[in-house]
Amino acid sequence: MVSGGDDRCARIARVLAEVPDPEIPVLSVVDLGIVRDVGPARVTITPTYSGCPATHAIEAAIRQALDAAGFEGVAIETVLSPPWTTDWISADGRAKLSAYGIAPPTMAACAPCPRCNSSDTEEVSRFGSTPCKALWRCRACLEPFDRFKCH
Repeated sequence: MVSGGDDRCARIARVLAEVPDPEIPVLSVVDLGIVRDVGPARVTITPTYSGCPATHAIEAAIRQALDAAGFEGVAIETVLSPPWTTDWISADGRAKLSAYGIAPPTMAACAPCPRCNSSDTEEVSRFGSTPCKALWRCRACLEPFDRFKCH
């Protein structure tokens, strides 16, 4: 993620690691894999999908955080290719999703319940609280939960 080996790039990366995703605030834009590259004069980001309604809010939050940390001159570039994939969610991000009650994305047919860890779960609706998630239910504890969709 950090293209420059200097201290400036590391400081910018630390600032970005504190910028929360507006739809899942337990994750930073770094955890989610939205930040593609950090250079001394430019931050490259890729939205989770081209029509994501949070894209402008994310860019504004990054701009505000960079400016507040004294990096007013750092440009933010949005690139769409290659497209974002759930593979870019960090291991920490996946753990944070689960702790927050959202099943992280997997290719498995069923999602383990983030509350009781049962695999006796079912999809209720392909459409969850945001376009990135589906609504699931645990048959063991009877709790509903979101599952992050694989992209």
